[in-house]
Amino acid sequence: MKSASVITALIGLAVVAALVAMNDFAEIGRAILAAGFGIFLVIALHVPQIVASGLAWRFVVPPANVPSVPSILGLRLIREAVNALLPVAQVGGEFVNAKLLAGRGVPLGAAAASVIVDKTLEMFSQVIFTLLGVGLLVVSLQNPEIARWLVRGAAIALVVLAAFVTAQRFGLLSLLERGLLRLAQAQQWAGLEGIAGLHQAIVSLYRSPQRLCLGAACHLTSWLLGGVEVMAALVVLGHPIGWRDALIIESVGQAFRSLGFAVPGALAVQEGGLILVCGLLGIGPDGAIELSLLKRARELALGIPGLLAWRWLENHRAADKVPSLSPLRMSAE
Repeated sequence: MKSASVITALIGLAVVAALVAMNDFAEIGRAILAAGFGIFLVIALHVPQIVASGLAWRFVVPPANVPSVPSILGLRLIREAVNALLPVAQVGGEFVNAKLLAGRGVPLGAAAASVIVDKTLEMFSQVIFTLLGVGLLVVSLQNPEIARWLVRGAAIALVVLAAFVTAQRFGLLSLLERGLLRLAQAQQWAGLEGIAGLHQAIVSLYRSPQRLCLGAACHLTSWLLGGVEVMAALVVLGHPIGWRDALIIESVGQAFRSLGFAVPGALAVQEGGLILVCGLLGIGPDGAIELSLLKRARELALGIPGLLAWRWLENHRAADKVPSLSPLRMSAE
């Protein structure tokens, strides 16, 4: 599985390189260099999105085990870093977050439940965001066929989301929980027995509508802030647009990225989606690729510290598990 992810990532990277080479490579390079310190503005504008997404997750962590705001934001940064930079499907960060949250004293079942419900709320808010972008695009498009295609895609996403929520509420994860517990017992895997209570924890979270609404609102805020980031990115790249067009680009572009969830970092999928939606708004392939590369630069700038923080946390946990010799015991030996 890991080899397949690496191969997929390499193919995606090759496609991105080909897209850059097929367009005006020199002009793309000049535009990114001309952005200068504007690149730091784009990076900074992503931080409020991390804050909003982190707070959304915090709302669905069991109240008895809620981490501090700085801790949850650090874990959210790690989640994004793993999904963006490592050769894993774009849900690897969620698994890492569940493990790290469990390491902070939250039962593994409850930690996994909070991540699953948070991901569901993120998907739900993204569907709303995509529908908003599609609606804005339909108003301005002269081609009704493209509009119908986009609406069908959003409808399919709603059906998938409804099926995902139904599976959570009516026992699919209960079957998964029992299967994992049997596997852990058969293979004598230590730690996995903590997954017990996953289904019940998810059902309990769905009985807290206020927390769910607050989480969904925070995620929707994060998506909307993404439009501000896109607007700023295109301005510093020399393609000034308004927030309306920026919302369209971000909503449809993120929808394409989600469709490529199995591709590490959505390599080439993100670029293809941005070329398509930017083209509908009169921005050429060069501008779309410049925007995508600037997004990639932001992922590196925030993702590398995230991966380093993950490694530090893992090393810290490993060090805590090593028994130390007390002075009394040392003298006795």
